[in-house]
Amino acid sequence: MSNALAIATVTQALALLIESNLSPEMDIAVKVETRKPPAEPPTEPTINVFLYQVTPNASMRHTDLPTRASDGTLLKRPAAALDLHFLISAYGEEAELVGQRLIGCVVRTLHEFPVLQKELIELAARRPYLAGSDLAASPQQVRFTPTVMDIDETSKLWGMLHQTPYTLSVAYQASLVLIEGRERPVPAKPVEKRTVRVLPFGAPGAPVPPRLPGPPEAQVAVDEGDAADPEPEVPKTVAPAKKRTAAKRSAPARARKSTGTGAGAGADDRES
Repeated sequence: MSNALAIATVTQALALLIESNLSPEMDIAVKVETRKPPAEPPTEPTINVFLYQVTPNASMRHTDLPTRASDGTLLKRPAAALDLHFLISAYGEEAELVGQRLIGCVVRTLHEFPVLQKELIELAARRPYLAGSDLAASPQQVRFTPTVMDIDETSKLWGMLHQTPYTLSVAYQASLVLIEGRERPVPAKPVEKRTVRVLPFGAPGAPVPPRLPGPPEAQVAVDEGDAADPEPEVPKTVAPAKKRTAAKRSAPARARKSTGTGAGAGADDRES
């Protein structure tokens, strides 16, 4: 995060980034200015870097948590998350297509180096009017992405620039820029005493053992110390399934045998 000079530092660093990457396509002197497009177009090759809008960052808008305690003590510095919108325009001799060549260098530079480097930010902060900027120490990087603007949006933007003729330009968005508050939070109190206790499960004050997955009946059985037998013994009064089946099959045979024996015995009796 950084202080309130972060917006101006990004603008100056963007101008330096474009100025240092115009070669080898441009072999002429080009002036890079951080100002809005002039009402009188300059005659020498010029690139204008104009910050025309600052908006809250949509993804970080609601992530700033409450920064104060109930008694008003500051717990965390508030931070404003911002997006910067730039209009980059080029001027030059139209017969030699200088403006178009400059815009091509701008697009190539920001596509090749979309993130502001720390060294470039430190170089921009050396300006006397940017003394005290701490954007280089911020862990949050600033990235440039092109903005698509149709004819209607372009005409509205240039219409706000009173009596300024339109020239070839491109629009870019820089995000994310975080600006912190000035007040320092109260440091947390140090730990005065550490108490470490080791207690077995079931002792007074010990944590409750974790519950096992399963129905409540199983939980009660485990809690009471009942060891469930995974294979319960079959009662002795109940015969195994195979023996009962064999007994059922042998019963008709025994019945037939006893019936035949009875009939033979009756015949013998009649003969006698």
